[in-house]
Amino acid sequence: MKRHLLPLLLVTAAACLPTHRALAQEKPVLQTAPPAPPRPVEPAAPPVAQPVPAPQPTQAPAPQPTPDRPSGLDLPGTRESREAANTPPPTKFFVYSGFSLGYNSYFAGAAQVSQFVIGASPALGYRVNDRLAIGPGITYSYSNNSVDYGNRAPGQTLKSNNFGVKAFAQFRVYQQFFVHGEYEVTRAKVLEYDSNKNPTGRGLSRSIESPLLGAGYRQQFSDRAAADILVLYNFNDSFESLYPNPVIRFNFLFNIGK
Repeated sequence: MKRHLLPLLLVTAAACLPTHRALAQEKPVLQTAPPAPPRPVEPAAPPVAQPVPAPQPTQAPAPQPTPDRPSGLDLPGTRESREAANTPPPTKFFVYSGFSLGYNSYFAGAAQVSQFVIGASPALGYRVNDRLAIGPGITYSYSNNSVDYGNRAPGQTLKSNNFGVKAFAQFRVYQQFFVHGEYEVTRAKVLEYDSNKNPTGRGLSRSIESPLLGAGYRQQFSDRAAADILVLYNFNDSFESLYPNPVIRFNFLFNIGK
């Protein structure tokens, strides 16, 4: 009996197996492939640059001729000098210090005289207006007079320190050019001359008057300082003159006060 049941059970089990598999739910299969790359985005076209028109150059005004400038153009430094000359003076008072240097050689009788002079002359100036200035001052000079008698006698030298007082006046004529005049009285030691106008080699103390007149040019450094160069003529052009012609002076000006 058992021998007949075993084959029957196997046949029954084989018949039920497909039905059980059909009834079972199959598991879904997922996509495991990598994602596709994104589609490239095309860059936007840059905006077309619009040309900007270049500014038109401004035309400088043409130089206009004037009586002082026939061509209408300024020489180097002329404009600065004109502006400085047209500027009202900042103060009424100023210190005016001058330095002079001179050399002269001349024949006196049978001798030859060589004269060397260096001096300083500080002064206090006062501006009457924008063109005229006046003032008093003091003077100092060192003089060296050498007398050469040739083969007739040994040469001699006379040295002296000289002091005096002066008064000056200036008048500005055009821009930085001016006329300058001085009158000096100096106590000095000068060479002695005999009746034949020959130098004896000895010295004499005298009061020497020196009227000076000439022209100058001013270079303005600032509102407070300036420098002048002057060329003067000494009208006391004699053997006793302290300043041989021409007299060249370098002066410095410093404004003081408010």
